[in-house]
Amino acid sequence: MSAKRIGVVMGGSSAEREISLLSGRAVVSGLRESGWEVVPVVLSPGADAYSVLRAARMDAAFLALHGRLGEDGCIQGLLEVLGVPYTGSSVLASALAMDKLKSKELFRLHNVPTPPYYVFGPEYVASELRAVHGSFGFPVVVKPRREGSSFGVAKATSFDELARAVDDARRYDDGVVVERFVKGKEIAVGILDGRVLGAIEVEPLSGMYDHDAKYTPGKTLYHQPARLPTTRYRGVLNLAERAAQALEVSGAVRVDLLVTEGQNEYVLEVNTLPGMTETSLLPKIAREAGFGFAELCDRIASSARLFTGTARSERGAEVVPLGNSEAARAQLCAAV
Repeated sequence: MSAKRIGVVMGGSSAEREISLLSGRAVVSGLRESGWEVVPVVLSPGADAYSVLRAARMDAAFLALHGRLGEDGCIQGLLEVLGVPYTGSSVLASALAMDKLKSKELFRLHNVPTPPYYVFGPEYVASELRAVHGSFGFPVVVKPRREGSSFGVAKATSFDELARAVDDARRYDDGVVVERFVKGKEIAVGILDGRVLGAIEVEPLSGMYDHDAKYTPGKTLYHQPARLPTTRYRGVLNLAERAAQALEVSGAVRVDLLVTEGQNEYVLEVNTLPGMTETSLLPKIAREAGFGFAELCDRIASSARLFTGTARSERGAEVVPLGNSEAARAQLCAAV
């Protein structure tokens, strides 16, 4: 059977556009190395995404988007309407995972520990911050409610720092999550199609795993596997799996956690479209689990599916990479 076209969707209009382009270019190379017929699909800021996606005439979409309108369910919804199978999670799961407040509410519902928090929403003006913060204490971590890649994230140890951090976070979202700072090791767990791959420990040299530490080579040390006792390591993997199940995410997933010196672990968030750049964590975790970058891209692409509809009849639901094994083809047909 001749190969079908897979589009690598990248760019978009969020603050993470440049990171998305880096991820997308890497994925294009990885998929071509694995034998796929690839068409890059670059979404420009303000573009008519529906028209661009439809014009690409792809049989499946590999989503390399990050941030708003990319991993929050919007593009996923358009692809459901178009009948184009796509990688990652469903519309609902994507939206829930992107929203830090809703994620935390579901974590609490499913007894998944997460740091204490409050939300400084659009109903409040800046002068009300002191009253809302009350006796919550310091230090805290301030985050935009719906943003990724640590944009707008800052640590505050005083009210003046908090006010500045909230003001900065509001440039990205009118809702701000203020979270209790928890001192501990930053751990990321990779999950692929429901299988937990392993965990990596992140040690930013600046002490804060912010945007600069994430995407500047040499500014963060990585310990793989994470430096944890065997029993606790397994517990962290289990907790990450429970967090993913609470949000019902699928495909390639990264779960970010904090592990304290005591016996406490906390889930920070679940990323449904993890970065695929040279410094990204999921490819590092997958490599330790035996997946080269091209193979990781191939596995993610092969899981493309629709969640609420059926593929357009003129396209079909099957997406077959060149040179793929019969077993992989059978798995792909079952997935879509």
